[in-house]
Amino acid sequence: MAIRHMKLEAGTRPILPRHVRLKFDKLRERWLLLAPERILIPDPIAVKVLQMCDGERSVAALIAELAGIYDAPESQIGQDVTVMLQELADKGFLTEIKETAQ
Repeated sequence: MAIRHMKLEAGTRPILPRHVRLKFDKLRERWLLLAPERILIPDPIAVKVLQMCDGERSVAALIAELAGIYDAPESQIGQDVTVMLQELADKGFLTEIKETAQ
């Protein structure tokens, strides 16, 4: 498995790549993160974070929004979210929106 070298920063806008889908499995009643020949079963908080990775919100915005939802300090949420997103990016389950020069 190739490691992607994407460094998540506060301004990074994460998104699932085209080959990755977050899908609810009705039969097993759980969320799945699907990629070619790979499946991850995220926990409920990871699902919430992944649903927010829409390419519009930055990592900083995700952390601020999650801190409000879970009534937790941004510093604590930030560490957990950044580690999770970086691990997913390293495994190819996450990419970022790049600004294009106009």
